[in-house]
Amino acid sequence: MGVNDEGYDYLVALAGNPNTGKSTLFNELTGLKQHVGNWTGKTVTRAEGETTSGNSLIKVVDLPGSYSLRSTSPEEEVARDFLLFGEPDCTIIVVDATNLERNLNLVLQAIELTDRIVVALNLMDEARKKGIGIKHKVLEKRLGIPVVPIVARNGEGVDKLMEIVVLVSSGHIQLSPKRIKIKGVLKSAIDSLLPKISETYPGFSNPRWLAIELLSGHERLSQELIWTNIAEHIEMEQIAGSGAAA
Repeated sequence: MGVNDEGYDYLVALAGNPNTGKSTLFNELTGLKQHVGNWTGKTVTRAEGETTSGNSLIKVVDLPGSYSLRSTSPEEEVARDFLLFGEPDCTIIVVDATNLERNLNLVLQAIELTDRIVVALNLMDEARKKGIGIKHKVLEKRLGIPVVPIVARNGEGVDKLMEIVVLVSSGHIQLSPKRIKIKGVLKSAIDSLLPKISETYPGFSNPRWLAIELLSGHERLSQELIWTNIAEHIEMEQIAGSGAAA
């Protein structure tokens, strides 16, 4: 992905919907120690910087604002690919506490991609003004990942956020994100695809995610795989699934 993290203790990605305060958090963390360029082969802007937490030196990569990781735009494709192939030690998903329901869609998609996620519950000051109360510990339990209330623009909660990010990055906190449980015909189709995916793409970090995306009719991925045996197998599974549902 073209990100050089040599010399750093951890590589951390920042992701989130547009207008959640993600870039504000990036600026709060990195100050003047930033570098701006473009992602390799893309016109999408890439911002990198560094920060510290305790004795840890951390490289922070600000991913493009995205509502989804299903790569319908160059920005979403960059964000998705970095979570899949960039191998960040931890990903911070910044969400707007005043618009939580909409923002959780991205969190749930990211959980399907990686085990190492921390949610930064930003704009808590705005939520308090609007009388919005959020039981973040309940949310944390239901998602299976840490949820840290913050106000990025004044630094409230940011130190605590980064302490937890380091604990997740170092493996001192082991997470078990709550993923969507899939049953029935779809589960059978996914299970049948997994060996094919592992055979064709050995070492791919998340074959279950790829199986789900392909079976859901992800056109771009299907086009990329159309000449492979996997694509042929998927088509057979989709036909079988349609027959079972009829």
